[in-house]
Amino acid sequence: MILVLAYGAVLLSFASGLLALMMNQRQILLEFSQYWLKKFPDSYKLGRSVLENSLQEGRYSNVLRHAVFMLLGLSGIFAVLAGLSVMLGREIITDQIGLGLPWLPWHVRFDSLSGFFYLIIGIAVTAVSLYGPGYVHAYDENRHPFAVLGLFTGLFVSGMLLVLLADDAFFFMIAWELMSVASYFLVAFQHENPANRHAAFLYLLMAEVGALAIILGFGVLASFSDGFTFDALREAKLSTTWASIAFVLALLGFGMKAGIVPIHVWLPEAHPVAPSHISALMSGVMLKVALYGLIRFCYDLIDTVHWQWGGVVLIIAGTVSALGGILYAMMQTNLKRLLAYSSVENIGIIFMVLGLSMIFMANGHPQLAALGLLAALFHAFNHALFKNLLFLGAGIIQHQTRELNIEIMGGLIKRMPHTSKLFLIGCMSISSLPLFNGFVSEWLAFQTALQVDVLDNGVLRSLIPVSAAALALTAALAAACFVNVFGMIFLGQPRSRHSEKAYEVEDKGMLAGSALLAGLCFFIGIFPGVIIHLINSVAGQLLGQTLPNDSAFGWLWLAPVSAEQASYSPPLVLIAALIAAGISFWYLRRNPATVMRRAEPWDCGFGGLTPRMQYSSRAFTMPLRRIFAKAWIIDERIGKDMQGAMNQDVAAIHYQLQIQDHSWPRLYQPIAQGINKLAKQVGRIQTGNIRVYLGYSFVTLLFMLWVIS
Repeated sequence: MILVLAYGAVLLSFASGLLALMMNQRQILLEFSQYWLKKFPDSYKLGRSVLENSLQEGRYSNVLRHAVFMLLGLSGIFAVLAGLSVMLGREIITDQIGLGLPWLPWHVRFDSLSGFFYLIIGIAVTAVSLYGPGYVHAYDENRHPFAVLGLFTGLFVSGMLLVLLADDAFFFMIAWELMSVASYFLVAFQHENPANRHAAFLYLLMAEVGALAIILGFGVLASFSDGFTFDALREAKLSTTWASIAFVLALLGFGMKAGIVPIHVWLPEAHPVAPSHISALMSGVMLKVALYGLIRFCYDLIDTVHWQWGGVVLIIAGTVSALGGILYAMMQTNLKRLLAYSSVENIGIIFMVLGLSMIFMANGHPQLAALGLLAALFHAFNHALFKNLLFLGAGIIQHQTRELNIEIMGGLIKRMPHTSKLFLIGCMSISSLPLFNGFVSEWLAFQTALQVDVLDNGVLRSLIPVSAAALALTAALAAACFVNVFGMIFLGQPRSRHSEKAYEVEDKGMLAGSALLAGLCFFIGIFPGVIIHLINSVAGQLLGQTLPNDSAFGWLWLAPVSAEQASYSPPLVLIAALIAAGISFWYLRRNPATVMRRAEPWDCGFGGLTPRMQYSSRAFTMPLRRIFAKAWIIDERIGKDMQGAMNQDVAAIHYQLQIQDHSWPRLYQPIAQGINKLAKQVGRIQTGNIRVYLGYSFVTLLFMLWVIS
């Protein structure tokens, strides 16, 4: 039954894509239906009338659009049920599908690790299915046909689910490529914009480079085993050298898809240009599929994890990605680009804690390794919730204001009150504030790092506290970043005509999808033990060890190591917050002199506030830009237009600020220049003379005969 649900999720998402193709086949469907109605003459007239009315152009498109997202929503529900069932049952289900080569069928394995990521995908897809119909309704069908968007969305979701089911390298790579290629067409959906085409090309290029690295990583394991199935790869006995090579290849391939620094450059380019619900799936879900691949490779397929090349590398890469990602995010004015860089930060946090888990496992502390793995998976789950919520909120804002530049927004809290509340929950969750889910997983990450005193290695006892300090700084910068985001978008006065005329989105489904995620962010923040209990089954499967003491007093307290060392009780914090709010409300209301009153904001005597007098995003982040100036390539210019006699009077002042990622000029531009030079050298062999080409063929033939003989 569990496998039926897992297969059903894949088939339903695939069916949603096929159904979307019917958007342009209204006449064919009408004729096909009429043919079958003629088989029943008594009902032909009534059936034809009903059919023609239902297949009117506008009604047909609307009904089909909702049907596509309904199938996608059912796919998400099936994925949630399948994931919960296999995690609660702690089962390992295997199967074979005869769709591969005759001698190489597709092997399927559905276990707790697959089920956990099935749960992540299912929740996100369910929310998107509620959100999608209202969002895509704004697209011009002639320029941006829904048939294309719906088809590749279904294939994209199917590919991600199939990756989680794959139990052999051949099947895994087919599903991985389906996921990558389908998402490429979604990134390039609005292809009339050159920036979109550039972002799509960059994404596809890096996706294929990453796929090649993954194939080589599987190849290393396969060369020491009897086949391509994961069972055979698990039996491979690798030396430290070959295990290190396999790990580096896996880290490059999966890390490129996950977006760790410095191989993250596709992510801030692709996410802003994709439709918002696709950006939500890519950032909130697809990055987790890459994380799944790395965990499956390192914890399951490689027989021994060496902390020297595993844990330390992941800690360093995670620390650089977390701190660099949030610093890059703070300097962005495009909302979706900012959220994309924030994903780099959160993926860095997950990698950092995975590195801690590997180090504790390699040094003989399996319980602490289980804590690290649990913290990493819990943060992956939480990130999927609040990052999907924020991207869907960004889509609503863009849908209503036609803007993504936070510098020219403002005042939307009065015009879009429901959206502002949901977006605020997302901002508080990603800022790791208590009572929301992001706080719990980061708290567990800190608890993992604080156990460094059990290690004997001096290098590790120095490295891990530095990483923990960087994690604390990252959390503080993330809070400042999203204070800036929420303040610039929703508070103050409107800075543009679109923001001034904005109003709440009318489609209830768009709010319902966001509300589902916001509710889960709060619920998991109050009752984290629900997810921790599920993740324990994953730790038990991969490490043979569960969290030693995940709860000291049932659901009320969370004590990951011991109640004496550290504990956290979200329900008690909630009760204390409610009591404090009640006392404050009573105190303010008991005396008429202290009752809050509304008044005009203080204008400092200037005679009325204007939008130009407000703080801007760049002004808000300027102190941090001065402190961390070396983190970016900054081009800051101030120009003046002069007038009057001798050009002594200043007519206008122009301020320009450009901030660039170091990765482009330091890494990618030299690679591009080198490839161009190599291409010019290779181009010299193209002489255009047929005799030269025949000579090339003759030399190649002689070489091949020599090799074969």
